[in-house]
Amino acid sequence: MGEQLRLMAVHAHPDDESSKGAATMAKYVAEGVDVLVVTCTGGERGSVLNPKLDRPEIWEQMATIRREEMERAREILGVRQAWLGFVDSGFPEGDPLPPLPEGCFGLESVEKAAAPLVKLMREFRPHVVTTYDEDGGYPHPDHVMCHKVSVAAFDAAGDPDSYPEYGEPWQPLKLYYQMSFSLPRVRALHEAMLAAGMESPYREWLEKWDPARDKSHRITTRVPCAEYFEVRDDALRAHATQVDPDGPWFHVPLEIQKKAWPTEDYELVRSLVERSDNEDDLFVGIRHLARM
Repeated sequence: MGEQLRLMAVHAHPDDESSKGAATMAKYVAEGVDVLVVTCTGGERGSVLNPKLDRPEIWEQMATIRREEMERAREILGVRQAWLGFVDSGFPEGDPLPPLPEGCFGLESVEKAAAPLVKLMREFRPHVVTTYDEDGGYPHPDHVMCHKVSVAAFDAAGDPDSYPEYGEPWQPLKLYYQMSFSLPRVRALHEAMLAAGMESPYREWLEKWDPARDKSHRITTRVPCAEYFEVRDDALRAHATQVDPDGPWFHVPLEIQKKAWPTEDYELVRSLVERSDNEDDLFVGIRHLARM
């Protein structure tokens, strides 16, 4: 029996783990991989996006409710989960943009914010880490900070001179950016909906999409996980304040999704093992090491 494979997925808020890479995690859990979701903030400043729950008492208990939602999603996905303990920055809106609130995650120094993640990496000892790209997936300050902290912790966790107070060094072998939306994927889903005689929720989005900003050329890894799309959606619905069950997230029938785009996609950005730019598995180059 070899060493159990371990995957760490670092996210900004509770609910991000269920909208970004959730089917991949469910697939690996089913295969016996030990999966840990790391949630950087408590999501305290999140909005209530489900109109059925937009009530004063929900807003007043947001921090508690989001922890409860995270626990339900964690159980559905079958993963472990850890909080880094930082405070949600909120999404600044307006012109000019208002300053971020004092004490929030987005204003922490990367060195300080990476420390608890380094500690977790050394304790959990992941072979693979996933997070967001340099734009955070979208320009929320917590997503951008999540990217910075994840990269810094990946590089520091194996360095005995970095954060020596946080345990024995452990170097993860691969770091991926989760590439949730690409122009080819959205176009494929759009065209599949039209071919089925259904209205596409992506028409306006595609009309406004600047092809120069598409990152699909950076995708190195496509993980087949269509059979776990139901699990992904159930986990997302567990974040009831954050997702409208009648909203656009769920407009494309699962059977169409499974046929049009049956993978979740990633960019391999760090690798300490032999790399390939046409992968179908986050553990390429690692599985044989775990069996040794």
